[in-house]
Amino acid sequence: MLKPVYHPHTTTKTLASPLHKPFSHGTSLAFLPFNACSSLGKTAKPFKARVVPNKLKAEVDVNLTDDSIVTDYTVKGVVTVKQTVGGFLSNLGLSRGLDDIQDLLGKSILLELVSGELDPKTGQEKETIKAYAHRVKQKGDDVTYEAEFKVGQDFGEIGAVVVENEHHKEMFLVEIVLDGLTDPITISCNSWVHSKFDNPQKRIFFPPKSYLPSQTPSGLKRLRKEELQALRGNGVGERKSFERIYDYDVYNDLGDPDSDLKKKRSVLGGNKQFPYPRRCRTGRPRCESDPESETKSNMFYVPRDECFSEVKQLTFSAKTVYSVFHAVIPALQTAIVDKDLGFPYFTAIDQLFNEGVDLPPQEGNNLWREILPRLLKAISDSDNALRFEIPETMERDKFFWFRDEEFARQTLSGINPYALQLVTEWPLKSKLDPAIYGPPESAITKEMVEQQIRGFCSLEEALKQKKLFVLDYHDLLLPYVKKVRQLPGTTLYGSRTLFFLNPDETLRPLAIELTRPPMDGKPQWKEVYRPSWHSSGVWLWRLAKAHVLAHDSGYHQLISHWLRTHCCTEPYIIATNRQLSEMHPIYRLLHPHFRYTMEINALAREYLINADGIIETSFSPGKYSMEICSVAYDLLWRFDHEALPADLISRGMAVEDPDAPHGLRLTIKDYPFANDGLVLWDILKEWVSDYVNHYYPEASLVESDEELQAWWTEIRTVGHGDKKDEPWWPVLKTPQDLIQIVTTIVWVTSGHHASVNFGQYTYAGYFPSRPTIARKNMPTEEATERDWEFFMNKPEVLLLLCFPSQIQATTVMAILDVLSNHSPDEEYLGEKSELAWAKDPVIKAAFEKFNGRLKELEGIVDERNANKELKNRNGAGIMPYEFLKPFSEPGVTGKGVPYSISI
Repeated sequence: MLKPVYHPHTTTKTLASPLHKPFSHGTSLAFLPFNACSSLGKTAKPFKARVVPNKLKAEVDVNLTDDSIVTDYTVKGVVTVKQTVGGFLSNLGLSRGLDDIQDLLGKSILLELVSGELDPKTGQEKETIKAYAHRVKQKGDDVTYEAEFKVGQDFGEIGAVVVENEHHKEMFLVEIVLDGLTDPITISCNSWVHSKFDNPQKRIFFPPKSYLPSQTPSGLKRLRKEELQALRGNGVGERKSFERIYDYDVYNDLGDPDSDLKKKRSVLGGNKQFPYPRRCRTGRPRCESDPESETKSNMFYVPRDECFSEVKQLTFSAKTVYSVFHAVIPALQTAIVDKDLGFPYFTAIDQLFNEGVDLPPQEGNNLWREILPRLLKAISDSDNALRFEIPETMERDKFFWFRDEEFARQTLSGINPYALQLVTEWPLKSKLDPAIYGPPESAITKEMVEQQIRGFCSLEEALKQKKLFVLDYHDLLLPYVKKVRQLPGTTLYGSRTLFFLNPDETLRPLAIELTRPPMDGKPQWKEVYRPSWHSSGVWLWRLAKAHVLAHDSGYHQLISHWLRTHCCTEPYIIATNRQLSEMHPIYRLLHPHFRYTMEINALAREYLINADGIIETSFSPGKYSMEICSVAYDLLWRFDHEALPADLISRGMAVEDPDAPHGLRLTIKDYPFANDGLVLWDILKEWVSDYVNHYYPEASLVESDEELQAWWTEIRTVGHGDKKDEPWWPVLKTPQDLIQIVTTIVWVTSGHHASVNFGQYTYAGYFPSRPTIARKNMPTEEATERDWEFFMNKPEVLLLLCFPSQIQATTVMAILDVLSNHSPDEEYLGEKSELAWAKDPVIKAAFEKFNGRLKELEGIVDERNANKELKNRNGAGIMPYEFLKPFSEPGVTGKGVPYSISI
């Protein structure tokens, strides 16, 4: 802890003012080391202070009394405020030089120092020391304020800095530096401070030292608890934009029945039919036409510090996403009048990258260049064509999307590596009720399989040797086939796709089974399609692949991506802010992993997963997409399986083996996602282990940590309350329990999300590679003679009609380009230490080891991609696997693992 050393004056002064009343408000607490010198004792004679060499900035004022000697130390507080877009500084009109600007800024920010110690005489909190900060300079977007404090020697250690914003507008506080100690102390704030006119409650900030609840300095214990109570709110009323309240609600805001009853949607969460994680409560009024649903509004509330839309340099991701929703997509809808119009030729798809889509003129010059610099490649200022970048997959191999080996390879190396499962039983069988959905046995027979693998092994040998794998979307989709088929412009099947593992560790697709349940008085229909050497069979296989790819795209976007990362992380963020003080070491460990996730999720609820949003209008299940997502949560999601090793084991893709690297033996040795992912998992777990063991050297500290136990209880019983009674929830009793829980959470926000997000434009930017919707039934399903004749004469046209329409394809392409993009201010895993970590020597050393191992992973990935033996990541026209390569430059790069789900 830093101790002040004082430099006394040769003269004495009398204390100018009495001490203030004890501080009683606050939202976050700090503990700053500031020990005054020991008591000088009583004296009746004049006191002469010893002169200390002028190495330090603190000074002492000495006042002599009959009873004691009181010393004052001068401490300077330097506050940095970020000038914001639409924030309080621009609203004040600093650049216009208002007459009263000096007065306003002279008392813009009130600072108070809070002692971490109780008064030894009264046992009460000591009085705070106040000072106004005045503006001294501006450099770029940063405005600096300064304040001086006179601190009495009996004040003890400084525990916190309290901030009150005296203006009518909020401000973004970057940091507070207290100068006058042996070393300046930097308090990293990076927080919005509301106006006192909006909320009289003051903000409290504290330096980097972390404390378990039982270790909290005595002068801060009450404030630590009150801060958490303030962040929880009272669950009443509509939230306001400036608030920092974290609370839970169900997903009852996806529909908009008051505007159109057809936009009524099921409530997800809080009911047995559609269990779901919780979102952040907004408190908006209920709809008149559906009391269970929340009304729409112009503002989707997120706690203020989760929002990043107004700070310069932090706006790239949100601004671009917002611009796509508000400008690009409406312009596309205007340009492409017929929403059902498909592409007449494959060359018309190529024109998206060459000639582009002519958009209507926009107000203001360079609008498109400003919001979509990568998408728009304008020829002249008057050109409003939206031209898409050619995805790297197309650059390497124009026909990559056509090849069966690439179709199979992407299950291991593509953007949805979470779906492939080992086949352990034969025949493949549904678990659905046969009385409703028809015979459960798959139509894929032993004979069909052995025709495909002849020369390698029998079916029994393939099962025994773990050579058969399946993409199984049968049971998840089949119950929705009838409902989806009643929607215009789409269709659906239940599907299974079977693969065989070749001796060189590549996969070979064997068969696709498409199933329609009994419906409309017709019996169950199912058919198997296989790779063929006859033109009719080849085109049927291609059509069947288009259906499976649409199913896989929906599963990827709704489940592997949205549900398992974005959606399931939101309860972790809410619980962390409600139950863990900002002093808590686990709060500080998790905080960078939650950056901007709630803001992105709010945008998703507003534009992506809402009624008639991007998902509903562009993906096969249509308005039932989120219901299927809820069903998947019910059937498939469990916290313990979100850990990468457990996920691989649960899908039969690995078995435990203490002698194998990472303690696992992979079923497919060349599985790029798993190969790189397990290295990253181990690196994360080592970092978390070093961190947790430092703060919890004994198991009893975990069990007795009331904040930590409340945090884990709330995640299980509230945030994921619809699964609160599941037996698989981990217990939290030991440091090892905590390490596994925290590693799982940080893996989901970093490695898992990076693996399914940043390659989206690379693999799906050319949409025939991964169509999001199949719009036509298979021609073999009860086709009329005319339908069959059309297929026989124009199979390519039928495939194009099955693909997404022009508006669906271009809309999704624009969205995927933005979602695949790293912003310039991206914070990559292990790249930069948090201030709190750097201040603790043990944690600093652990972080440096963490950073070093991540750099080693970069080299490991490069080495693997150069290895010609690893055919799932190396070969002619094949994309190297870099999704889990830790670092990246800005843009669509197909690599880089950020701390958080920030896009």
